[in-house]
Amino acid sequence: MKTALHNYDIFPKVILVHKTERITIKPLGEHAAFSGDYGIVILSMAHGLKEHYADRDNYRELSTSPDADGCIRFSVSFPEESEYLIRLMRGEKTIVELSVYALEEDMRGRYPYRGDLHMHTFRSDGAQSPAVVVANYRRYGYDFTVISDHGRYYPSLEAIDAYRDVPIGMAIVEGEEIHLPGNDIHIVNFGSDYSVNGLLDCTDQSRESDRRAVIDNPPPVLTEAAYRAEVDALMETLDIPEGIEKYNYASCVWAYNHIRNGGGLGIYPHPYWKCDGPYHVPETLGEYLTKTHPFDAFEVLGGENYFEQNGFQILRYYEDRAKGIQYPIVGSTDSHNSILEDNRNAMICSTLVFAAENEKHALISAIREEYSVAVDTISREYRLVGDFRLVKYARFLLDEFMPLHDELCFEEGRLMKAWAAREEDAREGLRFISGRMEKLYKKYFAL
Repeated sequence: MKTALHNYDIFPKVILVHKTERITIKPLGEHAAFSGDYGIVILSMAHGLKEHYADRDNYRELSTSPDADGCIRFSVSFPEESEYLIRLMRGEKTIVELSVYALEEDMRGRYPYRGDLHMHTFRSDGAQSPAVVVANYRRYGYDFTVISDHGRYYPSLEAIDAYRDVPIGMAIVEGEEIHLPGNDIHIVNFGSDYSVNGLLDCTDQSRESDRRAVIDNPPPVLTEAAYRAEVDALMETLDIPEGIEKYNYASCVWAYNHIRNGGGLGIYPHPYWKCDGPYHVPETLGEYLTKTHPFDAFEVLGGENYFEQNGFQILRYYEDRAKGIQYPIVGSTDSHNSILEDNRNAMICSTLVFAAENEKHALISAIREEYSVAVDTISREYRLVGDFRLVKYARFLLDEFMPLHDELCFEEGRLMKAWAAREEDAREGLRFISGRMEKLYKKYFAL
């Protein structure tokens, strides 16, 4: 966390343009206490220094002094979307430089939630139980997650059930990674009310568990022959060019249609994963998938730390945008081990979603509407992928808000893991801290 945030608090941090808000700067300890008169200088990050760009009038100065409670307060409105520097001055000396962000009206009611849409547990080829995996990711600062085990939907229900009787702020979503006969392309199901693996009697889901839905009447289970007949029939309705594997493509469309039918988000993951040598998806087939985008979101980041996977997927996304091809994106860990000390990739990527609430349907809706940014944390210096406007805002949040957010997540995640380990005292701890995250958002976001 930045040194300034250890010594001073500023809130709200995010406001709407053209709306006058009362901003508070609070000293965090006697060493930072205010006394006497101060100046406040306000600068937009978008318009340069006044000595170089005087015509832009990028300089406002206010005079102020601390209130009886020791805080400094001032009222301000901002003319356009941008980050704004707030410099607290004593004469010519800067005491501290803080930041706030002004957003356009379309961001009203949209709050940032960080999460993962693709990860595994020991129910397939991961290392920990579903309950422990989600607890660990809450401890790492994640607001939402899904267990997307290979061929299995029921582990995600197991994770949800583990915390059904205790108050937590984390959204745990139903899901799975889909593997269909005759089609090697992986598909991630985030949030469908029923399992797509569970639609076939030949999958691990169908063999191992009848917990294949959260609704009473999911579609009936098919034999493999019946499934192949449905894909063949669908293939005849699709205008697939020569050189593209028609069955593979039609099978993907079949799966994505079912995910949408169940109210979920269908994700196309890791085409540039090096699978025993070659890339997982042949490049011409992968390019056709992103060109036509039958999926709901592209996993632009996730899974591995070598350049080809995430680097090539980023380039594919931006090259498609340059061609006028646009689709939503997400970033995920594709984690198979949630312990950082054992797995460098445990926190390799994530997604920031700007949604009305931290709830499955709101998250899916926001991603579909392209209010998401993929976060690359392969190296210590994070990188962001997405629409430039949202990337700038996400950068602000990662520096100015998320460190405070993550401190609260850590404590909840620790107690969640204690609950998963059957420590009854964890229930009372979770009850005690319940609601703190909501208060944090209310404090810092005037939306």
